[in-house]
Amino acid sequence: MTYFPSRLQTARGFLFVPGDRPDRFAKAAASGADAVIVDLEDAVAASDKDRARAHAAEWFAAGGSAVLRVNPPGTTWFGADLEVAARHGVPVMVPKSEDPAVLTDIGRLTGGACPLIPLVETAAGIEGAAAVCAAPGVIRVAFGNADYSAQLGVAHDDHLALAYARSRLVSASAAAGLCPPVDGVTTSVRDLDALTADVTHARRLGFSGKLCIHPAQVDGVQTGFAPSEDELRWARSVLAAGESVTVIDGQMIDKPVLDRARRVLAAEG
Repeated sequence: MTYFPSRLQTARGFLFVPGDRPDRFAKAAASGADAVIVDLEDAVAASDKDRARAHAAEWFAAGGSAVLRVNPPGTTWFGADLEVAARHGVPVMVPKSEDPAVLTDIGRLTGGACPLIPLVETAAGIEGAAAVCAAPGVIRVAFGNADYSAQLGVAHDDHLALAYARSRLVSASAAAGLCPPVDGVTTSVRDLDALTADVTHARRLGFSGKLCIHPAQVDGVQTGFAPSEDELRWARSVLAAGESVTVIDGQMIDKPVLDRARRVLAAEG
């Protein structure tokens, strides 16, 4: 299945798969995640980078779909990674995104063929989020909570410590007209309670998707970011009331509330 920009804009679950494990590519694609990310960066040792890139190219050449997380601009592997992405026209996740000029340059180097998902995971990236979100070719942004928290010297799973960064990404995405951003990883692979807490927190802040590092997390993410039955029931009742200002269950219904109801129903898919 081709990952058109519209599919990635509304995707809930993004599952990473190491680029040096081609035996897992098809399994990841069958996991139920909305999108797979073939990772050439953190998941691959330096000695295996070229081999991982070749595996990714073979997957794409055979008709496989995925986002390609390339190595950061400025590394020795970046140019070759980007060439593979451009050759196959696949979406690119750009790590350490903080400079919109770099994103513009990536768009130029790929001839605009590759939708961009900046992974914002530095303090500079968070402070410059508005410019990153507004860069040409960007279709959505993702939060790299592990790297960002390490730079700040806080725990990667501390909701309070990372609330500012998350809210800044949500606001910057909205200001740029993008769909809500994708939240970072939950590193406790088998702790579904921790995953549920992270998804609930991210949804409350305005995120609409999440990065997964294991197939066991996919179901919880896909379900957790989907509208609940109560939300759908509320949205339908609001829209059934028509366009004029009215009151439903003691709450005033006007245009902003109607817009939110439409977003809830759109998120249903």
